[in-house]
Amino acid sequence: MDFESKANDPSSRDNIEFAQSTTTRKPLQLLRDTEALLRRPTVATLAPILPPKLSNRFQVTSSLADESFKELAEIDLNTISDFELRPARILVGLSLVGFGALMILVLLLYLNTLHPELSTVEKIRQYWYQYIWFVSLGVTGMFVLGREAMRPMPKRRK
Repeated sequence: MDFESKANDPSSRDNIEFAQSTTTRKPLQLLRDTEALLRRPTVATLAPILPPKLSNRFQVTSSLADESFKELAEIDLNTISDFELRPARILVGLSLVGFGALMILVLLLYLNTLHPELSTVEKIRQYWYQYIWFVSLGVTGMFVLGREAMRPMPKRRK
């Protein structure tokens, strides 16, 4: 009886090389194609079920998405400078700070309206985890904004 595994046999180990893609696609083209592969069958499945007016709007929206993703796929990410991304980073930082503050207010409103019987210590004991998450979001936003404020500006030509 042969108790040796065939999988460990050195003769069965061939060096298999995987085929390399001949065309390298950009990430935005991959996003466009992946989204289209998911959206088109969904639209084709739902369009007959929906009322005619809603079905038409659904298909128009799908074609608008096709056009938008086509334009998006033409963007070369390597040509975008660091300075052009500044407004987006500022908006992300402000969004994190605002969302964190809003959620802390919602948590306080929730605790004061639905759990008035709890003392302050009991509220903190039961809901500290959510509070820490929302404060962390705000602090993250402040770090993003602070980093953006300290980033050197390119010198302008006179």
